[in-house]
Amino acid sequence: MPADAAMAMDERVKTEPFLARLMKRPELGAIGGVILVTIFFLATADSSMFTLSGIMNFLTPAAQLGILGIAAAMLMIGGEFDLSIGSMVAFAGMIFGVLTVNLGLPLILSIPATFVFAALVGAVNGLIVIRSGLPSFIVTLAGLFILRGASLVGLKLFTGGSTQLRGVREAVEGDMLTPLFSGDAFGFFFTWLADIGLIEKFRSGTPKVPGIPVEILWFVLVALVATYVLLRTARGNWIFAAGGDRNAASNSGVPVDKVKIALFMATACAAALVAIITVIDSGSTDARRGFMKEFEAIITAVIGGCLLTGGYGSAIGAFFGAIIFGMVTIGLTYTSFDQDWFQVFLGGMLLIAVLFNNAIRKRVTGER
Repeated sequence: MPADAAMAMDERVKTEPFLARLMKRPELGAIGGVILVTIFFLATADSSMFTLSGIMNFLTPAAQLGILGIAAAMLMIGGEFDLSIGSMVAFAGMIFGVLTVNLGLPLILSIPATFVFAALVGAVNGLIVIRSGLPSFIVTLAGLFILRGASLVGLKLFTGGSTQLRGVREAVEGDMLTPLFSGDAFGFFFTWLADIGLIEKFRSGTPKVPGIPVEILWFVLVALVATYVLLRTARGNWIFAAGGDRNAASNSGVPVDKVKIALFMATACAAALVAIITVIDSGSTDARRGFMKEFEAIITAVIGGCLLTGGYGSAIGAFFGAIIFGMVTIGLTYTSFDQDWFQVFLGGMLLIAVLFNNAIRKRVTGER
């Protein structure tokens, strides 16, 4: 075999060192962030933060944000943004509340109908972006105000002037689907753990942690499905390709327009899922639900390794990014620090994540 041919074959079969491959993983920064934040709170917070009940306390808000953040991450990998996702939580919550309270529909009808409404709005966002050629940032920024305003007007219309709709809990009480979207799961297992002394219990004998909040299970499920789609399916390759180089993806046969519309629909449906969970859990919905969540979701995705330019990112990274949010949001209440430091942390984490991701991008692409 000629020497040149042997060298070429060697280049093709050469395996990259584990450390080099690890450094290219988009979720690396988020995992490192979780470790650093955990060390910080172990040193500064009350020890009760890392008891079972304390862990559930910070995982619950992390789960709600994480569902949005994972959907936002997939959309960003596809090269687009959705700034209307927070307002969609309020709008979908209004739709769900009206269907259950005003129209008296059971959950087996009201939940799919809410998702259909959300998916239609997501499809409209995607179509406008594709047909107009406008940046999704601008289109969904308009959607942010439209949906927030529609939630205000709609709630006033259906409640006789109030921006809050109550009675959801009573409307869904006894429905067989309610436990899938509210309350705690595996209560029998936690009761057994309390009986044998593995977890704490009250004097009455009931466990201090009655189960796993269902939003955490939804959070894990969404992360697993999103990761599977991105890493193990052709559609996952399409998403990366559509966000990396639209023209090259189109020339390779990727249905870029359909992929982007589907991602907008998925993001809107993720907001609808969070709306359903929070509305059933609280028993009411209001026009400020989901306020500022669009920015937190995008920041979660960026902390999780997504590039603002598209084509690179990770659902698992957004998963850990959301956990960082939950730990800091709740963890500060276990310390003597002013909780307003959260805003400082938020900006700092965003800046650090962008700088880190930019460095990784240059390492992956070979840019200087």
